[in-house]
Amino acid sequence: MAIRSIILNVNDIDASIDFYTRFLDAELITRSETEATLDLVTATLRLVAITQPEISGWVPDDLQTGFRHFGFKVANIDERVAELKGAGVRFQLEPINAEGDVRITFFFDPDGTLVELVEGDLRYHEIFNQAAVDADWGMGVPERARFDHVAETVQDLAATTAHFAAHGYTVMGGIHQPSDDRGFEITYLRGGDSTLEIFTFDRAEKRVPQAQVNAPGFLAMEIEGAAGASATEVGEAAGVRVYADTNGLRFVPADA
Repeated sequence: MAIRSIILNVNDIDASIDFYTRFLDAELITRSETEATLDLVTATLRLVAITQPEISGWVPDDLQTGFRHFGFKVANIDERVAELKGAGVRFQLEPINAEGDVRITFFFDPDGTLVELVEGDLRYHEIFNQAAVDADWGMGVPERARFDHVAETVQDLAATTAHFAAHGYTVMGGIHQPSDDRGFEITYLRGGDSTLEIFTFDRAEKRVPQAQVNAPGFLAMEIEGAAGASATEVGEAAGVRVYADTNGLRFVPADA
């Protein structure tokens, strides 16, 4: 099982199409006045125009639970960063060599959604499922920017892994962050061709955001399977019922 699609609320659908096709190699599949669907190699991106948006309560602070960013694997991160900067795109984190022997950077799309680029195969500090790691690494160096993962901050790792196990996700590996005094750890869950990147902070207080379905930015991920007993329906948007896990990560069950 896997993430089928990322759904974003956008203020200007043409600007968002331009951004994702220009900088992230997305390919336009369908387009109407209010929606567009783009191919991201391993998933699709669904853009939904909103006319009366709420003010978003999402903040770029990983101590807020729920959605944190979505990420792409790329082969040439520094070339892409130069292009993004030349277009005036706002960055949260300059390119760095990160734990796990990968090179990463973070920037914002036109509606404030945080996007990550990752270059290289992550070398896990702990491997829990070698077959899942082999499948991940076996996808190779991407010719196009390839959708790779969604990141989420959680309160309870065990409850989160149990929730997503029902959607076919297995615990793949882990990365320690020894220089972070908040007790920051990352656990990776694998399903199909995509990963859930789970953030935990054992020595810091987390904040659960208000559920919003009509604010600009990330709306939900479409994920295979039914909603499950641990999910809560939080509203309807883009013609679908939207649910959230116990940390506030919004998703649309494909089997709903």
